[in-house]
Amino acid sequence: MRSLARGLWLALFCTGVLACHHGAPQPPPGPEAKTTLKVENEGFPDMNIYVLRGGQRIRLGTVTGNTTQTLTIPAYVLTGPTPLRFLADPVGGTRSPVSQEITVAPGDNVELIIPPNGG
Repeated sequence: MRSLARGLWLALFCTGVLACHHGAPQPPPGPEAKTTLKVENEGFPDMNIYVLRGGQRIRLGTVTGNTTQTLTIPAYVLTGPTPLRFLADPVGGTRSPVSQEITVAPGDNVELIIPPNGG
């Protein structure tokens, strides 16, 4: 995995949810490079997590309240460095905040923090 050399914090729309990108200049990753999204859900509601690419919404998984889980971003989502957004949809809720756009490359590790009060 790539080292944690640089970070970029992004606030999600209508909440205080944050995304962070970790990556460092390294040789291009091989076909086995795994791209991950670490979700720290500090809130009570369970969240369905989606990655948004263009007009597509791709479900990555569910992160229960007050837990941290690492999800894998499927390789087919990335075609080299790709601009992505993330959506945290509370189970049984009506607000689905969307992050600002972040460029993710194969092999990167991204962090998403959902605060306790949702903003």
